[in-house]
Amino acid sequence: MKQLIFTLVAVVFLIALLAVSGALYVVNEIEQVVITQFGQPIGKPVTEAGLHFKMPFIQQANYFEKRMLEWDGNPNQIPTKDKKYIWVDTTARWRIIDALKFLQSVGNEMGAQARLDDIIDSATRDAVTSNNLVEVVRNTNTIIEQKGEEIDEDRVGQAQEDLETISLGREALTRQILEEASKIVPQYGIDLIDVRIKRINYVADVQEKVFERMISERKRAAEKYRSEGQGKKAEIEGRMAKDLNQIRSEAYKTAETLKGKADAEATNIYADAYNNDPEFYSFLKTLDTYKNTVDDKTTIILTTDSEYLNYLKDSSKVSR
Repeated sequence: MKQLIFTLVAVVFLIALLAVSGALYVVNEIEQVVITQFGQPIGKPVTEAGLHFKMPFIQQANYFEKRMLEWDGNPNQIPTKDKKYIWVDTTARWRIIDALKFLQSVGNEMGAQARLDDIIDSATRDAVTSNNLVEVVRNTNTIIEQKGEEIDEDRVGQAQEDLETISLGREALTRQILEEASKIVPQYGIDLIDVRIKRINYVADVQEKVFERMISERKRAAEKYRSEGQGKKAEIEGRMAKDLNQIRSEAYKTAETLKGKADAEATNIYADAYNNDPEFYSFLKTLDTYKNTVDDKTTIILTTDSEYLNYLKDSSKVSR
């Protein structure tokens, strides 16, 4: 009898323990819970952290994330408006904003990921097929950025003309994808935070054409820079020649000025010498004449009456 009573008490205690443990559930800060009874949602989602109660055995707590979740799609081959086939790989961030609607529509995160595959891939395809390739791969028409220095507007303008201009650009294209997808996802209790084009790869034939175009553009740019360099070289050489001529002109002017002053000073000295002793001055000038006209290879034939020989004939003049 005692054994039977003990067994009954143990069974009752175990049932009570299971009932209490089944009636309690904990919600932390990064979770939200929807209670279901026989598979049907009961009440509103529980979003407050803490200890909560439910009916044991017949009710179940379904946990969902409050944090941002990541969606990473598979690369898709998509044709652009100008018939260029490219591989587009997109990624997105999303979160659950209505756990009840989320549970009723997609059930769990795996179902949500599958639904986002359809929605985002479709929006991406629509955006890419509606725009040319250049809109997908570039963000801006500005191709020359130079901080802290003035930009040559003519060079920028010429470079801009060499490339196709864009009206939308990659960032605006991703915003367009986000806007289109965001119109659909709220019915699933989802908020789409952002969409990004993670990677774009060209198919083989397009890739070859793109590389050829890049090489052509680089060669054209290099040729333009070489031409500009030659122009700068000619300009610098012209300035250098002008400066050199100016320096030579100033040097010649200075030399002539100094020479004129020296000649004037020499003339004054000769004049003073002549005034002080005309005979001695005449003697010195004659010696200079001898020095400048007669050397060991020169033969001069003169008459004895020539004044050129005065000092040679009359040594008395020299002695004086």
